[in-house]
Amino acid sequence: MIEKMKFLSITGPKDDIDRVVDTYLSRYEIHLENALSELKTVKDLRPYIETNPYKEELLKAGELMESYHELLPEHTDRRLKLGDAVQLIRSLDKDLKELTDKKSVLVNQRNELQASKDKVVPFAGLNYSVKEILGFRFIKFRFGRISKEYYEKFSTYVYDTIDTVMFKCEEDGDYVWVVYFVPEKLADKIDAIYASMHFERSFLPDEYEGTPVEAGHVLDDRISAFQKQIDEADQAIVESISNRKDDLVAAYHVIRTFSTNFDVRKMAAVTKHDLHNFYILCGWMTQKDAADFQKEIERDSDTFCIIEDDHNNIMSKPPTKMKNPGLFKPFEMYVEMYGLPSYNELDPTILIGITYSILFGFMFGDAGQGLCLLTGGFLLYRFKKVRLAGIISCCGVFSTIFGFLFGSVFGFEDIIDAVWLRPQEAMVNLPFIGKLNTVFVVAVAIGMGIILMCMVLNIINSARVHDTEKIYFDTNGAAGFVFYFALSCVIILYMTGNTLPATAILVVMFLIPLLIMFFKEPLTAVVEKKSEKIEGGMGMFITQGIFELFEVLLSYFSNTLSFVRVGAFAVSHAAMMQVVLMLAGAEAGESTNWAVVIGGNLFVCGMEGLIVGIQVLRLEYYELFSRFYRGSGRAFEPYGKAAGEQ
Repeated sequence: MIEKMKFLSITGPKDDIDRVVDTYLSRYEIHLENALSELKTVKDLRPYIETNPYKEELLKAGELMESYHELLPEHTDRRLKLGDAVQLIRSLDKDLKELTDKKSVLVNQRNELQASKDKVVPFAGLNYSVKEILGFRFIKFRFGRISKEYYEKFSTYVYDTIDTVMFKCEEDGDYVWVVYFVPEKLADKIDAIYASMHFERSFLPDEYEGTPVEAGHVLDDRISAFQKQIDEADQAIVESISNRKDDLVAAYHVIRTFSTNFDVRKMAAVTKHDLHNFYILCGWMTQKDAADFQKEIERDSDTFCIIEDDHNNIMSKPPTKMKNPGLFKPFEMYVEMYGLPSYNELDPTILIGITYSILFGFMFGDAGQGLCLLTGGFLLYRFKKVRLAGIISCCGVFSTIFGFLFGSVFGFEDIIDAVWLRPQEAMVNLPFIGKLNTVFVVAVAIGMGIILMCMVLNIINSARVHDTEKIYFDTNGAAGFVFYFALSCVIILYMTGNTLPATAILVVMFLIPLLIMFFKEPLTAVVEKKSEKIEGGMGMFITQGIFELFEVLLSYFSNTLSFVRVGAFAVSHAAMMQVVLMLAGAEAGESTNWAVVIGGNLFVCGMEGLIVGIQVLRLEYYELFSRFYRGSGRAFEPYGKAAGEQ
């Protein structure tokens, strides 16, 4: 169902807008419209332009909430005044900035020491003071590494032929770290030889004390000292947040509320009367909220509200707010996926809830598996509020019902008797066709009934929007309903062996609706008293009409047969469970392998349940919704309660 809406215009002194928003609108759901767009006929309107004074504090509070969300509670009962909230955010932001800046300096210093250590550690095999080496004046030195391949070649073929001293230090799977020394006069020549061996030079800073091993220990001590200070800074940050976590959450909500309230000005307009300025707010409320709001402000001398009952005087279309019983509320998800109903359109939620559950149960009839779907879906929806789980639970109810009708419990068909029939065994003799599975016939009959119902709903929806063509002359309008109803009746009478109506009656019931659908455009023009010009001439009109009529007849046939899949899945479900029981040895009278039975049930329940769910949704969208539902509505997006809950 769709909630009835009322359009309100709220006005009062310009400086009083914050009080009104905080006192009233924050407690009522109102879908605000742009007052300048709605009140185009009102003179001397101008936008309400002011800078949001809470924007900076809200940004800071939001950053704090995001950065330290792991330390903060989701909700708090703490309440703060706006001034206290702003002061808290500023103070906390300042304190945390000082602590984080201090931590950042410490981290940079630690990282520099770590980088220095990483440079000297590979040379731990050099048992000589690094600082003294870096002070050599007449002997050149080079720290670096060579790949193992070139190091072996260099040691074997080159090293003994040149004037250099090389010390091997550490090595890993790919490289050998070395230090070599050369006389100053031969440095260029020797460097070139090492370079040809792919020597990669490292530059060590002049800050090490003792040998590389000793320098590494010193650096470790200094790194540990910095890490301790960093940990202390982290602890100080955590304590600073923890000591004021409830206040921070409360301050954020207060500032966000006031910021949201202030942003109402974007939708407001300002007008001047005598020497006073007034704000104007426009929007939609539910009929109940509008009555309660108007009653509440009766004693408020500064606030005035006008309710516009005639929607023709309103520029915007009413938004859609669906309100359905709790049992059908999860099915709103499928409606939203297709498109929200417009305000004057029928809400198909209850229809899809009933038809989807029945068709699913028919295609997936098993009492045991149905109870599992019912229980699992209910628990998941109850505790996690997953709407799809609620849908599964409803489908589980009808799967259980059809399971008893088909006499199937976890695939076993010898535990209980079938209340109605067994899908694989029940057959019926039909004239002209012969033997046919009963569930196929029932599925087609259900489909014909659903199609006729959708045609009636299309007529109602079209009448609400005064669409003459779709009411009377469309394939899903009155003409289409008469034709399809007559066709259904003739088929049922023929298949049951009853006498058919007189030929004259059949001609009237079939021919006249087809002619009306053929000439729907000229007939619509006549009814609406409009001049209709046939484009392309009469020949093109007749040719196009014939092809369209053929397409209509073909669609009636194909849409009806589309429901055969309902019966097909009922049979296939029973067949799949029969295969599971055969694999488990239950069919042959042998000892039953219960692991196979359980695994098979889980597999069928998961795989076929998913396939059946998709197939039923396809039937809903293509065979039901496409006939009567437009889904062109816009969502009711309330300021106030909903805004405060975001």
